[in-house]
Amino acid sequence: MNDTNVCEALKAELGELFTCTEQGAYRRIRTPYLYPDGDNIDLFCKHEGDTVTVTDLSETNRWLRMQSLSPRRSPKQQQLIEDACLTHGVEFYRGMLQARCRPGDSLAMVVTRVAQAALRVSDLWFTFRTRAAASITDDVTDYLTERQLSFNRGEKLAGRSGRSWNVDFHVRAPARSSLVYVLSTGNRSAARSVSEHVVAAWYDLNHLAVGPEALRFVSLFDDTADVWTDEDFRLVEGLSTVTRWSRPDEFMRVLAEAA
Repeated sequence: MNDTNVCEALKAELGELFTCTEQGAYRRIRTPYLYPDGDNIDLFCKHEGDTVTVTDLSETNRWLRMQSLSPRRSPKQQQLIEDACLTHGVEFYRGMLQARCRPGDSLAMVVTRVAQAALRVSDLWFTFRTRAAASITDDVTDYLTERQLSFNRGEKLAGRSGRSWNVDFHVRAPARSSLVYVLSTGNRSAARSVSEHVVAAWYDLNHLAVGPEALRFVSLFDDTADVWTDEDFRLVEGLSTVTRWSRPDEFMRVLAEAA
């Protein structure tokens, strides 16, 4: 099968929904499958002897990395990628989804397998759930773990009023320890109540912010959703240091500061 036959075979077996064009050493195949943001999933074919390799050239992996602030995938996400590859008979190599079309194999079937694997892998975006508070704390957990900071998650602390508060993170850095509340909601009308809840917690826990081992209070806003107003930020900044999840380096700097 030569390069011309690659496109002819795909057209004959898959019809007009798949288009094939030349791109350097590869034949680019535009599939009707879509990433969650609506972009088409493109695959690439290349001859290697009498075998045709079908690959996404790491486009799916690259797309996934752009959807999360965390530079690494969690073990659960990695396992889901491996499961998708196993299900569709696809190899995951150096970030690429790929499969070989050997003599006698149906090129259309190989292309379909790789495209379906790319679709399944891109669906991991839904496991990020960047606008859900529970998943944001999962992402923060991954972030702190990757940077080798010691922390407790979901620690219950008693306030001066006698009420118990579940703080999202108690982080211990070499210079100072911090309590972190993650503020996250996808609903603009609920944003104010979230801010007020955190203010109430910081006020009730402010006895922990004094003394030689005073804890720093950090309010981490999930600003991936455009639901917060300037008043929400001002509401909590009088009692805590405000940081934003879109600026992870700033969050890390605050945790590392001595004062």
